[in-house]
Formats: sequence, structure tokens, C-alpha cells
Amino acid sequence: MDANSRIPPAHGYSNPHNTAAAATSILLPTATADDASASSRRLDRADWPTIDGPLGLSHEESLTYASRFFKLGFLFLPMLWGINCFYFWPILRHPSTYPSHPRLRHYLVGSAIGFSLFAAVLCSWAFTFAIGGERLFGHIWSELVMYNFADKYGLTGWI
Repeated sequence: MDANSRIPPAHGYSNPHNTAAAATSILLPTATADDASASSRRLDRADWPTIDGPLGLSHEESLTYASRFFKLGFLFLPMLWGINCFYFWPILRHPSTYPSHPRLRHYLVGSAIGFSLFAAVLCSWAFTFAIGGERLFGHIWSELVMYNFADKYGLTGWI
């Protein structure tokens, strides 16, 4: 063994067949004043309106997708409003960080209101049936529930 093959690599993995790789080490770049100011600018102002960060959409694409999801939510697809709010959560959560996106925020606030109203109606409907039951609806309750559907139409005889 030569002297270079006994030096462990910086990342902790050693390949016994590659002594040249074992001798090299990872050098960390030194930060300069320009790098520090660029990183502080990145921390001060976020450029990405989606939860994906730099892997997400640009501003123009974001506006297209947000408006499309907002409009499709009115076609009895209110879950798209929820998806719209989730995907563009940084703009919805911190509006002062994204002052250059007023039209996008308009679609997102509309989606948040629409999804909240949809969730309130859905939950109240579900709780009405779950809590009220036969006491609330009377004899018509047996027509409304789905758990007796198989018995009603004779679908359980083959089992």
C-alpha cells in the first residue's frame, strides 16, 4: 500500500479498487463578500410563488395555473380550489413577501374562500346525517342511507 491509499476520503466511502479517488478530498469553496450579499438577497426576497421553490413554476405559468384552477373550481370541482391554495401556499401565507403577484393573490384568495365555503357545506351536510339520523328524518331515513342498499335490491343472496 502506498501512502495515498491509506488516507480516508472526506465523504466516508472508500473504494479499495480506486486509490486515486481515495487520495482526493472534497475542498469546500470559500465564501466571498459577493456570495454573502447574493445569499442575503435571496433570503430577503423570495422569487418562487409555489411550494416547490426553484423547481416550481415561473410567475407567468403560476398565473395561468392559478386562474385555471380557480375557474375549474366553479364546475363542481372545488377540490381544485384546495389544491390551488396548497400549491401556492407561500403567497397565501406571506402576502407581503410577494408584492409582485397581486393578480395571482386575487385567484388564491378566491380559491381559499371557495374551498372554505365548500368544506363548511360538506361538513354540515355530513354532520346532519351522522348526528341527526332517524330522529331528524323519521321513516324516510331508511330510504336515504346507503348501508341497506344491498339488502334493498337483493344483492346479498349470492354470498
